[in-house]
Amino acid sequence: MLPYPDIDPVLITFGPLQIRWYGVMYLLGFIFSYFLVRYQLTRQKALLLTREQLLDLYFYLILGLVFGARLGYILFYNLKEYLQHPWELVAVWHGGMSFHGGLVGVLLAGWWFCRKKKISLLPLADLVVVTVPIGLGLGRLANFINGELFGRITSLPWGMVFPQGGPLPRHPSQLYEAILEGGVVFFLLWVRRNKKIFQGELVADFLILYGLFRILIEFFREPDVQVGYLWGLLTMGQLLSSLMILTGGLLFFRLRSQKNP
Repeated sequence: MLPYPDIDPVLITFGPLQIRWYGVMYLLGFIFSYFLVRYQLTRQKALLLTREQLLDLYFYLILGLVFGARLGYILFYNLKEYLQHPWELVAVWHGGMSFHGGLVGVLLAGWWFCRKKKISLLPLADLVVVTVPIGLGLGRLANFINGELFGRITSLPWGMVFPQGGPLPRHPSQLYEAILEGGVVFFLLWVRRNKKIFQGELVADFLILYGLFRILIEFFREPDVQVGYLWGLLTMGQLLSSLMILTGGLLFFRLRSQKNP
């Protein structure tokens, strides 16, 4: 068994103000994404959008992520609780963010931005989606620091006793997700970015890759206590990730057929 590192979730305190690792990881994810997208833009022959437009895009994406992730958590994971305590809807500092909801929010925000600026959506989405796994990996590290979203009970030598997980060692599933959903997916998309055959291919690849890894890791991750297993079989994460894979597959074949009629 490995000892769980005692890392304070609060990075810095200024009187009543706290800067937490979770918020810092979100910020770093957007910063890395922004500069990697800028780098990709400089390598293109035709400028897809200006630096000012790129900053505007990230303003929309941040709003889409925050609102989408919060609304997704409420709808997918804890609707009954929030209907009983509606004042908790805006209490994001109490936790409760859903990746799948955030993904929908980001997609809608990106679509709205491209429509408003009259910019082609798919080429821009390919540039951005390559960088998304960085933020995902950093976010999972923040989950690990917070001691939340831990794994199921295990006897493996790298199991850890989490402060909120009882006395038995558990899978550090947050680290599994950081490695697979973050590092591995980023590597695969990054090396693929200059070899794609059609616009939107990287978006489809991301949906499929993330969905597959998330379904796998859910077998090691403790299900949300208020949801448990759906039909005694699947977790909510596996159900939503299955829909991601289906969407990614349909998108892939549709775009490929349009490229090669």
